[in-house]
Amino acid sequence: MRLVFAGTPAPAVPSLLALLDSSHEVVAVVTRPDAPAGRGRRLQPSPVRETAEAHGIPVLAPTSPKDGDFQATLRDLAPDVCPVVAYGALIPPPALDIPRHGWVNLHFSLLPAWRGAAPVQRAVIAGDEVTGASTFRIEAGLDTGPVFGAMTETVQPSDTAGTLLGRLAERGAGLLVATMDGIADGSLIPVPQPGEGVSLAPKIEVADAQIRWAVPAYAVDRLVRGCTPAPGAWTTLRGERVKVGPVRVDGGLGLALAAGELGVTKSAVRVGTGSGVVVLGEVQPHGKRPMPAADWARGVRIEPGERFQADA
Repeated sequence: MRLVFAGTPAPAVPSLLALLDSSHEVVAVVTRPDAPAGRGRRLQPSPVRETAEAHGIPVLAPTSPKDGDFQATLRDLAPDVCPVVAYGALIPPPALDIPRHGWVNLHFSLLPAWRGAAPVQRAVIAGDEVTGASTFRIEAGLDTGPVFGAMTETVQPSDTAGTLLGRLAERGAGLLVATMDGIADGSLIPVPQPGEGVSLAPKIEVADAQIRWAVPAYAVDRLVRGCTPAPGAWTTLRGERVKVGPVRVDGGLGLALAAGELGVTKSAVRVGTGSGVVVLGEVQPHGKRPMPAADWARGVRIEPGERFQADA
């Protein structure tokens, strides 16, 4: 089949590479326009654009898929299917109607669970033991279209959103290729999503990533892992924001610490929660690089009884 692939960030690259290695023809790639990145805020191409250009694939980067010129170009390309992985913009109905078999999205959850922009982060924060990826035909609703196929993935106790997404991106690429194969030979018929089990996964905003130390230790652990690497879980000390990397729930009796209270030894920094204690891993003060928590504590000279802000 003739494919026009749509995607933007690094997790979409494995799918693009898998499609390029498949029996299908990727005739063009659609991605978001170059965006400012890094300290210099210079315009940078998306990882998908860089990959496409390295393989000599034409790239379309419309400001919006509503753009009439973009839709005319897409129509001229005459794709059979437009596979999508984390493109980053809603596809309007006129564009949805252009490919013969529609737009097929690889979504990183077991639909209808975690519809929305942050399915992997939300799964980690919720403490899901199993998640996965689904391919479905895009329609006007948010991730509501009929499903072609799915794969499952176990969430490991140490998984961050980043490590889990990395595995889903690699394994999901195979699912997307298999879906294209099934559409091509007519063996795959999409099935409507059930009405039960629906959950939503809105984007994780910076405010959502603030650690509430009054919740149980397991909830702090899940929040920090779910916000790693982005947007980064954070708290405040002495009025300054501090980012916190993945923590470890202290299973021993340990110290009796109030919520947000810091307990410092030569080799470790513990923090009290609403139920139990966590051991900090890396800490990143504002404007500085991440560092081991013990090094950070020595540098700021934590006083006995000092604590992070416990609640927003």
